[in-house]
Amino acid sequence: MDEAIPGVRMANSVPVSRSTVVDNVLLFPHGVSLALTDENLIVNDKSHGKHHRRKLCGLALGHAPSVIVIPLYQVLWAEVTSNGLLVIDYANPVSKKHVRAAKLSYPLGDFDKDMLDAWINLVFKRAYGTAQRSRRAKVLVNPHAGPGGADKIWEHEVKPLFEAARMSLDVTRTKFSGEAIGICENLDIDAYDIVIPCSGDGLPYECINGLGKRQDARKALRQIAVAHIPCGSGNAMSCNLNGTHWPSYAALAIVKGVRTPIDLMSVTQGSTRTLSFLSQSVGIIAECDLGTENLRWLGAARFNVGLIQRIFRKKVYPCDISMKVEIPEKADIKAHYKRERTEGDHTVRREGDAPSKTSSTGESTSSDPDTGEGLPPLMFGTVNDKIPDDWETASYDKLGNFYCGNMAWMAPDANFFTAACPNDGLMDIVLNDGDISAAKYLELLTSVESGRLFDNPHVSYRKVAAYRFIPRNQKDGYISIDGEHAPFEPFQVEIHQGLGTVLSKSGRYEAAGPSDWEKAGA
Repeated sequence: MDEAIPGVRMANSVPVSRSTVVDNVLLFPHGVSLALTDENLIVNDKSHGKHHRRKLCGLALGHAPSVIVIPLYQVLWAEVTSNGLLVIDYANPVSKKHVRAAKLSYPLGDFDKDMLDAWINLVFKRAYGTAQRSRRAKVLVNPHAGPGGADKIWEHEVKPLFEAARMSLDVTRTKFSGEAIGICENLDIDAYDIVIPCSGDGLPYECINGLGKRQDARKALRQIAVAHIPCGSGNAMSCNLNGTHWPSYAALAIVKGVRTPIDLMSVTQGSTRTLSFLSQSVGIIAECDLGTENLRWLGAARFNVGLIQRIFRKKVYPCDISMKVEIPEKADIKAHYKRERTEGDHTVRREGDAPSKTSSTGESTSSDPDTGEGLPPLMFGTVNDKIPDDWETASYDKLGNFYCGNMAWMAPDANFFTAACPNDGLMDIVLNDGDISAAKYLELLTSVESGRLFDNPHVSYRKVAAYRFIPRNQKDGYISIDGEHAPFEPFQVEIHQGLGTVLSKSGRYEAAGPSDWEKAGA
């Protein structure tokens, strides 16, 4: 006997000799039906159920289900073809790591066209919500990202899903480091909706800096959303925005993603200014990232190998750090995170919420909707200017790790910045000493995987608007900006609220947040 679905009138309860629509249910002859609910497309069709049987070593097991429930999040497209077929494209999960493009196809017969059009429109409305359909994408594939294989990932795992969603695809395979900067600097921003790097986090960094080099940088950074197909070692952008580091699941998240404003950071060093979307680090984390380039073939595991190699050395990194601290206490940071998480629409750009400020040159730094200008002026000047009087300055003789983040996950299972928010106009900074015991260091780093680093007593966690880092007593070392190598010399960073645009699943990061943030006070 066929399974009954609550709230849905199935086709086998109504004998049908012709095709029709009843209560958002398409009824076909022979007991076949497609029922539309608020969240699912319910397919009552034994012949289709054969494709959803469990398999072992390629052999189908058990009975074919007569009812298949397809979440509308997985529905990619619906249309009537010129030869009278109703075609529905969807993403079919075949494992925890992969979804594949699949298709439903039914001859329509004598369906009422107006009723059918209304049903298809309702499918789109419920499947996409506020997300844009048929996006125009500039795709950049880095064949050498991470352990390699980005080309194969694009062709076999990602491209079929984008094509099933009727996206317009213009694909370039990058040949050298920095090529994406030039591509995005010269991009026709009216011809595309999104840029999709298929890579590690290096290519998103290049895309954002390419858009930032344009004369109309502010307009470009708002108009073109940057999305990410994870093909590298860290894949932090995809983890935070798509909630996954598996490429095909990330592709589905991009198809259904909503435009989300994101803070970007200006990094000045010497006479240069670059944009950072992810992080800056000095100390053991920077060494584990940049000092393991020869181990890229290990994928994300190279970071763990680097940590084990360095953790017992108790190396310290003397420095002076000045910060414009906005929220110094962990309890207040949790309360701030709670407000960010629960109040307002996170897909709305909020750069205007910050008070209007004036830069050292007298220019307004509030982000103006008139986006024909280049990058916003620097509110706090550059690393070469005098440190503002209201900044806090401290000397650290035994610093083990300095880490500033704009996103929560820095890699799969590495939730360093649990209180990070996409568009709060603040950066998150964690500090710890380098002379703690190896056991304490291991405990500290283990807490990263569990998402409890925030509460570790050996870690200082603050939210800041700007900072300056000055190394001392070292001729050379590692400074990492979004995973890219920077000269070992002083640098300064400040935040620009809502300057960039990305695609996200929900308008917020997919990380869980600090422990017990829901219980935080006002």
